[in-house]
Amino acid sequence: MQPTLHYTIFPLGDSAITVDFGNRICEENHVRVLNLFSHLQEHGLPGMTEALPAYCSLTVFYQPLLFTRDIQAGRSAYELMKEGLEQKIRLTAELPAPAPGKLRDVPVCYDEVYAMDMAAQSARLGLSPEEIIRIHLSETYTVYMLGFMPGFSYMGEVDGKIAMPRKVSPVMVEPGSVGIAGTQTGIYPFHSPGGWNIIGRTPITLFKPDAAEPVLFKVGDRVKFYRITQHEFENYQGGHTG
Repeated sequence: MQPTLHYTIFPLGDSAITVDFGNRICEENHVRVLNLFSHLQEHGLPGMTEALPAYCSLTVFYQPLLFTRDIQAGRSAYELMKEGLEQKIRLTAELPAPAPGKLRDVPVCYDEVYAMDMAAQSARLGLSPEEIIRIHLSETYTVYMLGFMPGFSYMGEVDGKIAMPRKVSPVMVEPGSVGIAGTQTGIYPFHSPGGWNIIGRTPITLFKPDAAEPVLFKVGDRVKFYRITQHEFENYQGGHTG
């Protein structure tokens, strides 16, 4: 018996379609996204050019003009894509969870010089910086999605004790800055504006455009942070490894 499937499908412009399994960050929804994504990588839909997974949704991009000969009177490329996507959802509904992605050990220096928001968040949360660090280090995080900029990974979930609201106004942050926003944690790959609360920095290079694998993390990878000193940070030689 097929399980009850809860999802919505909607157009994203005139050349993309999104399936949303629920506006909630959780492992169950993400497994459904990963299974559908994996299936589409092997057995794509006609006209599909790319599929992009997120926390609890997946977007399929396609070329509407490729459907010109096949579209019946009164039907659209979107409707044909929607039918095909619904079939794929049913096919993948009962698949087991995919094998975990690669485990990445990521060094982080939490010293004050690299943690611009630690003091303010420590005062707001009523936790010492050491307690925030201990809690942040205690979890192994799933890379749920990539976005915002090349190499930026959205990981979750942090313990609710150290959940931090986004900043009202973004500020410039350094490459490798480790931040928290809500129950997400992530790492900024470039010097850029950022609205997450910065509690440390990693010396790892997250994006190398000329490398065979330009982006270090992949969706489904697991990340375990470990603490290093400022001296170790300054002398780190690991590069784009993790």
